[in-house]
Amino acid sequence: MRCFIAIDIDEKIRSALSDLQQQLQDGVDVKKGDVNWVNPDNIHLTLKFLGEIKDEKAVEVCNIVKAAADRHKSFELDIESVGHFGGRTPKVLWVGTGKGGENLLELQEDIEESLALAGWLKETREFAGHLTLCRIRHPAAGMKLAQASEGYKDFKLGTMPADSVSVYQSELKPSGPVYTLLGNYKLQ
Repeated sequence: MRCFIAIDIDEKIRSALSDLQQQLQDGVDVKKGDVNWVNPDNIHLTLKFLGEIKDEKAVEVCNIVKAAADRHKSFELDIESVGHFGGRTPKVLWVGTGKGGENLLELQEDIEESLALAGWLKETREFAGHLTLCRIRHPAAGMKLAQASEGYKDFKLGTMPADSVSVYQSELKPSGPVYTLLGNYKLQ
């Protein structure tokens, strides 16, 4: 099964993300097939993507995440500033994190280290907490969206509670990914 570890977002942020996606879609002339907008119901803040794992390893992952969650207090997390990954030809448009980001990083590093001690491969890229708005398939669309995102550098979407960590199974279907919750663990 494909698995990932994430913080779920609340309905207020989810609704604001949907509005932001609509603003960007309305404000930028890109062809429908050039951009894949993420369904707001599927947006989450990924802490660790594990990829394909054996079914029996899911219990181990859940135990590691629960132990890490027990070591951290819940916190408020600001969601702000639109940006992109991919350099000159952006591939992903996202909304980042602000205040509370240091707590997010500590939690992510704890989970990353705990998984590494159990034999999981460590991520080599630096963690950047973000919520993916869309994946860009065509360079011209990426350039347009990157240019539009400049107007959202100081954008404040809102504040959400980060009070639990979830482990999900992800099934890729033609209609889009389907996420199944394997475990949700409260932060202290």
